[in-house]
Amino acid sequence: MKLGLSMVTLGVRDLRASIKFYHEGLGLPILESPPGAALLQLNGKWIEISIVSHIVQEAGMKPDCSGYSGINLTYTVSSEQRVFEILSRAKEAGGDLVKKAHKAEWGGCHGYFMDLDKHLWEVVYNPFNWLGGKG
Repeated sequence: MKLGLSMVTLGVRDLRASIKFYHEGLGLPILESPPGAALLQLNGKWIEISIVSHIVQEAGMKPDCSGYSGINLTYTVSSEQRVFEILSRAKEAGGDLVKKAHKAEWGGCHGYFMDLDKHLWEVVYNPFNWLGGKG
């Protein structure tokens, strides 16, 4: 298995201010983004900024955002089946399954796990936009 980081998600409290900071202030290009989030291009990788409460709700975590550091990592895979496989492997290796793989309202498939040190990972298959790099 080749594991690669495709995106870092930053949980923010004020999406408009964060877009202004990253896009206007730092000059990062904005990609087509879902409502409530912004995808920014960073030297061949992507940063997603999204409202903290949306992230924890989607991941099925506590509404008060406890247990979430404000950063999660995304591993984009090449198929829905790979989402299930990676989540299963993470659980077998001692990670915590936060949210089982499921069809996303935007058309892809994803799920969440926490590693041994409680870092939140999203494993995602996006049939519309490949963010996984080569391989």
